Parts: sequence; C-alpha cells; structure tokens
Amino acid sequence: MIPPKGTIVFTTVGRPYYGFDVFSIPLPSKVPSVTQWIEHRLTDGTSINFNGQFVDEDQTLVYVSERTGSPRIYLNRRENPKPEQLPTVSESMFHDRPVLRNDRLYYVSAHEPANKPFASWSAVYMTQLGDRLRETFRLTPKGAVDYSPAVSPTGKFIAVASYGFRPWKGEFHDLDTDIIVFPLSDPNRRTIVCNRGGWPTWFGDSTIFFHRKADDGWWSIFRVDLPENFQQLDAYENPRRITPPGVHAFTPSAFRDRNCVAFATRRRESNYRHIEILDLESESFCRVTESLNPNFHHYNPFFSPEGGFLGYHRFRGESAPGETTIPHLDPVTSPIKELRMLRLNGSFPSFSPDGDFIAFNHDFDANSGLKIVRSDGSKRWVVLKDRTAFYTSWDPTKDDVIYTSIGPIFQSAERTVQIARISFDPKDLTDDREEISATVKILTREDTGNNAFPSCSPDGKFVVFRSGRTGHKNLFIVDAVDGEFNGGIRQLTDGPWIDTMPSWSPDGKLIAFSSNRHNADDVTTFSIYLIRPDGSDLRRVHVAGPEGSSDVDRERINHVCFNSDSSWLLFTANMGGVTAEPVSLPNQFQPYGDMYIVRLDGSDLQRVTWNGYENGTPTWYPSSSSTEEIELGSLTLGSNKVVGDKLKGQFEEPLWISCNI
Repeated sequence: MIPPKGTIVFTTVGRPYYGFDVFSIPLPSKVPSVTQWIEHRLTDGTSINFNGQFVDEDQTLVYVSERTGSPRIYLNRRENPKPEQLPTVSESMFHDRPVLRNDRLYYVSAHEPANKPFASWSAVYMTQLGDRLRETFRLTPKGAVDYSPAVSPTGKFIAVASYGFRPWKGEFHDLDTDIIVFPLSDPNRRTIVCNRGGWPTWFGDSTIFFHRKADDGWWSIFRVDLPENFQQLDAYENPRRITPPGVHAFTPSAFRDRNCVAFATRRRESNYRHIEILDLESESFCRVTESLNPNFHHYNPFFSPEGGFLGYHRFRGESAPGETTIPHLDPVTSPIKELRMLRLNGSFPSFSPDGDFIAFNHDFDANSGLKIVRSDGSKRWVVLKDRTAFYTSWDPTKDDVIYTSIGPIFQSAERTVQIARISFDPKDLTDDREEISATVKILTREDTGNNAFPSCSPDGKFVVFRSGRTGHKNLFIVDAVDGEFNGGIRQLTDGPWIDTMPSWSPDGKLIAFSSNRHNADDVTTFSIYLIRPDGSDLRRVHVAGPEGSSDVDRERINHVCFNSDSSWLLFTANMGGVTAEPVSLPNQFQPYGDMYIVRLDGSDLQRVTWNGYENGTPTWYPSSSSTEEIELGSLTLGSNKVVGDKLKGQFEEPLWISCNI
C-alpha cells in the first residue's frame, strides 16, 4: 500500500500569535495585599513555552514547549540554561501538564487512539527517569480519558479531571469531567471524589481544589475535603465554592503551608486574565500580575514545592529577547513520514500550479483581502486589500488566476457574497515589491445572495461553489471566465439543507463537499459527500462508522480536499473529542478541528494533528522541488532569519467567557 505523500499547509487558530514564556515571582513569607512584585523570565523565548511546574526551590522548571514542531516536555536547570528535552513517548504528537517528582515524570499524552470515535485520546502516563530503566507506564485505564494530572505532596495519590469510561457528549466549553483520585500504587483503584470539575490541585493529601462553571454562569474555584477513607466513598462529597460570583476564576494551584490558592481570574473591569492569590484564612484577594503587566493575559499559575515562588506563562512582549517574528510558514511535526506539514500564518491556503507560491487570506479584520507567499516562506505580497475575502482556489492551469469569495464570512444565505476571479502578472512577484496590482472580475450576480467557497476544475474551465440563491445553501458550477452573466451556470445539488466547501478532485472526476443533508435540522453536524460534476453518483463517505451506526451522524467534517492522485481526502473533524481543557487556553473552537486523512471509500482513517488548538482550512500539494528542498532556512524554528509578521501577542479570551462578563 502506497503511503500518502506531499505537503499539507493548514491553519491553527490564534496559535502563531502566542509567544508564550514561563515567568516567576519570588514570594515573601507572607503575601501582603499590596507589594512590589519582581518578575523573572525562566524560558528562552524560543517558540511557545507553557504549563510549567517547579521541581525544587532553585526554580528548576519542567514545562511544555513546541520548539521542535510539536508539544514536548523540557527541563530547565539554573546551572544549565539550555533546555533539556525529557524522554517521554517519542511517537506522541501531544504532551501536556508535566509534573516531575522523585525522578518520575507524570504527563498527559495522546499517542494511543481511543477505542471508539468521538473520544479523546488524552491519558496520563508516567515515565521513570534517573538511573533506572526509562520505562513508561499508562496510568489511565484503557478506554478512559484523563486530563490535567496533579500529584499529592506525598506522591501517593494522583488527581485528574476525567470522563472516566463515559462517552464525550460533544461539549467543548465546560467539559463534563469529574475529579477522580487514584493511588500511584494501584492506578486502577479510581474514586470519583466530586462530580463536575477540572484542573485539580492538592492542598495536602486530603483536600483538592478545582475549577468548574457554577450554576450562576461564573467559572469558580471549589474545594472538596476528603475523609480518611475517601476511597470507599458511597456518595460524592459536596464541594464548597471559595470564589464569589462576579469574577471568573480558573486553573487553581494550592499551597497548604501558606494556606492559599493561586488562580487565573477574569474580572469585569479588565479585558485580561490575571493571576491572583486567595488567602484562605482572611478570604482576601491579592492581585499579583495586574500591576506588573496590566495589558497581557496570564495563564495557569503554579507554586514551588516550598512556596517560595509563583510561576505562570504569558506573552513574552514585543521587545523581549527571543523570537519576535511570526513566520509566514512554520514546520509542524508530521505523524506520517512521507507527509510534510506547515502551519500558515493565515487561512484558506491554495498552491500555485508549480507549487512555488501559496495564496491565502491573512485574517478578516485589519489584514482582510488576499495575499500570496512563497512556498519557502521567504516573501509575501498583498494582492487584494481593503475588501473582505475568504477562501482561495488557484487555477490549476494558470499561474496568474486565483478565485476567492468577496464579502462577509459566516453569514446567512441572503447576505451578498460574490465569487471573484483575481488575475495578476506573476512577473510582479519580486523581492522589491510588497503589493502587486490585480484585476477583480465578479462571476456571480449581486442579487443572488451568498456565493462562497470556489474550487476550480483541473482543466481551468469551471468553478464549483456554494450559493444561497435558492434560499438554501447548495452547490453550483459556473464558467470560470465569464461567470453566470452569459448563462454559464448550472445547479449541481438541490435541497433544504447545507452543501458547502466543495473541492474538485485533481483528476476531474469527483467533487467532494461537506453537507448536513442526512440531518438537515442540525446545522452543527456535517459529513463528507462525493458527487460527479454531472450530478450523478452522489454518495456519502462514512468516516466515523458504517451507515446506521450510533456515531456516524455525530460527524462534524469540514474543509475537505483531495491529494494529488485523487485517492485520499484530507479534512477537519471532531472525531478526536477534546485534547486539553479549553478554559486553560486562549480562544479556540476545538474540537471543531483536528485533521484526518481517509481513502475515498472511508477506509484507512489516519489522524494527522492532535493538540489543544483548532486546526483546519488545509490544502494538500504533491511533493515538488519547491517544497521538498526547503532547508528550514527561513522556516527554521528559533532561527534569526525568520521572515514574517511582528509578534504582538494578539489573542483573545474564549468568546464564551468574555461574552458572560
């Protein structure tokens, strides 16, 4: 069987802007209500560094970094500033929430597929370090899903946020996880100590703090006190809320000797997430980071073992040492050897016929329009500006024509959006230019509503697109040069459902698209369909299971495209559930997007991304001289030669948090 090959370029929502580093502040013996905090950066400004934990009072730090193209676990020692990558599961594309205790490294990994669709792959593992044999043990039972491990001070117990063996119901804001505790000596002896909760932290060996969304809508910190025989509980303990309504509080870290809990907050009067400490005796709040960096978000605090330091991560700042540029293209570790994967600083990429250039949409606000970047990431040009455009399809037969949609994105069927043919002179793509002139030709009538997502036929003669002109969103095919103005249009699909995001196969025989026609009343579930350009042989590609199975109609599949020989489909889907607790991240829509490939008959399904982010809008190009021979140069992670945008830390709180304030 020939493995899938080529280059996949895709988008990760918000991720290129993060620029996270881990910071710490020393704590006095008693934290006063007002103090002059002193902040120290602990990581080196390479890639993004986050979700740390202290190993000792020398600020030895274990943390997650994406400097090699996927989240890996690193150790920083004071005497050796060079990060040391710790041995974990080498084949895993995702690691998170590391804790290093007594030469035992605990962490989340997602390298073992779940035993059913729509279940997360996330589980807790322990790797034995030191002089002993470096063995790795799965602590989460097969078939269960665990997040966010916390190790008790004695090291005897581990707490996790867990679905257990329950199925994921589809939520991705407030996860319906429970707090489960198990002894390290017997990981299968699991006890639910509290329903509904996430991100546990130990306060001694008998109290756990965690976050959850309270009934009044505010994310809050709760406390559950465990009896001595908590492993024989017949009823769940009632947790006590310790943070008040009117302030969001999440990702706690508790320290018993100081009798306090640190957490991230989002208050009404601030647009940013900040770290605060709650004194449990006086019930008074100490705002820590607000005076240090009032206009940065701060995430996921943690105490050192004896409470001398408080750590967290944040955007490193525009003028801080380290990486200050967002590369146009960024290499990402691929789980399939024959596939190259590149993250684009933009959306909806499309390769030129020779593979030397990529058309894309930068964003849909300040940098709306259409741009082109070299496929080695070394140069970018503006083609269309001051007009909102989304989606791109480069004419496979012409190096000077790109199709796009002009108008507002994600609107009703009646809202005017038009298919446009953008033509330009490729000789203008030179190093001394920033913008190139282009001719815009509208192919659809203004009175036909929402026309979007064009895909050009391999012979360059036609464009298939989604239109709302009938009152429903179905597929149409239009003449690629003259549009519909000379009668060159015909309807391909018809019905009271949504057919969208079509992709014409390179061999010209099929058009793939996303549709909810199997359940037209549900606008959140979409599956892959194939149809011939003449409207015949319509069929559904069953990815999550066979027709009639309980899971098949839960698919949320979008952004479908073909590989070069039309034998594989690449798409974005929700079938891997949720990989990390979303409230601990900047704005993401996961699990809307992890990417998969599958054969046209629904066989040989393979996952190609899994992380805490939303990945999507991919394109798949065959290997060529342009993409094969990239020597990482301008694409090298950590290189001083990176070409791209200035890193400004422009990311937002999750919309489902900010809209509640």
